[in-house]
Amino acid sequence: MDLSNLKPAEGATKQRKRIGRGQGSGKGGTSTRGHKGAKSRSGYSRKVGFEGGQMPLQKRVPKFGFTNRNRVEFKGVNLDTLQFLADTKKVKAITREVLLDNGIISRNDLVKILGRGELSAKLDVTVEQFSKSAIVAIEKAGGKVTATYVKRGEKPAEAKTETKKEASKKDDSKEEKKED
Repeated sequence: MDLSNLKPAEGATKQRKRIGRGQGSGKGGTSTRGHKGAKSRSGYSRKVGFEGGQMPLQKRVPKFGFTNRNRVEFKGVNLDTLQFLADTKKVKAITREVLLDNGIISRNDLVKILGRGELSAKLDVTVEQFSKSAIVAIEKAGGKVTATYVKRGEKPAEAKTETKKEASKKDDSKEEKKED
């Protein structure tokens, strides 16, 4: 036996139903579509949720509430988890990559460090957001906090401070000109 003489087992395959090939085939005439109605016509496609003219389910059920399409979801990671990583994995810096490698977050998660638990390890933590209690606890333990998340439409923190400095310089120069 080789590849040239392989074939399926007896009875494993059968001919497809040939529709619309004349009356003699037994599948001519209406070609299994029945008589009249939208489904018998060519080009028919049922719209999603269509229930034959009956009021569709999505229109029958009551609607309430509001879903903000622009909501940004953060995955919460607590201080006790960071302490566990520091104890078991001997890490000194926590980043998204460290959390991802240890299976704490998924690839597309934005991370927010939350304040539950105790932190005794000195850690440099760089993620998107922090709660106020988490910032206090990390800095109390001697660590450093760096938040990387910037809301859509806003400039990063460094750019904001630069623009404020430039604005104050412009104000000072205007005041000097008025005095002259």
